[in-house]
Amino acid sequence: MAGKVVLHYFNGRGKMESIRWLLTVAEVEFDEVYLTTREQYEKLLSDGALMFQQVPLVEIDGMKLIQSKAILNYIAEKYNLHGKDLKDRAMINMYSEGVMDLMEMIMILPFSTDKNAQLEVIKTKAKGRYLPVFEKALSGPIYLVGGKLSCADVQLLECTLMLEEKFPDILAEFRNVKSFQGRMTRIPAISRFLQPGSKRKPQPDEVYVKTILEVFQTKLSMVGR
Repeated sequence: MAGKVVLHYFNGRGKMESIRWLLTVAEVEFDEVYLTTREQYEKLLSDGALMFQQVPLVEIDGMKLIQSKAILNYIAEKYNLHGKDLKDRAMINMYSEGVMDLMEMIMILPFSTDKNAQLEVIKTKAKGRYLPVFEKALSGPIYLVGGKLSCADVQLLECTLMLEEKFPDILAEFRNVKSFQGRMTRIPAISRFLQPGSKRKPQPDEVYVKTILEVFQTKLSMVGR
């Protein structure tokens, strides 16, 4: 019998946070091993656990999975959060990848040398490119694809909350997205995840940034993702 799912990453959001969200919605318990030193990272490398020398790393069902999209797709498939057929999955993947593009802009913000300029880019693209798509998609249905909860819905909720942390009124002109957010936060597993003391991570701070730079032995100006 497979043991509990184990996540290997930093003690912060980054690319692991969407994985935490999806496991939470699937009601899968997981443990976390936080990377805090270069030696831990080198041990994972020497053990052959990191195929492309990157984290996140997730131990699940006897496998060591890397690459965030592959991990998310595996979890979504396993826990019936990836649509009913191939066409549903194609739509879900398109929505998910759009959301991830936007979230990655927010993820790199702590490493940006010009945070104000980066914030302006995020706001402009969110309002002009991404949110209008979801506003239209949610004009009738309660979920993005097939009338059923999927990983795309979970990622969109995560993204809207991240946006509101930076721009509190950003959803004011996107009523369908705001209503969707309200419905999603009433799902019991999500409601619990949003409470203090859960495994949801706070916004990145200086300690998170410093740890990543030290583990990867890189400089702030070299961080691109």
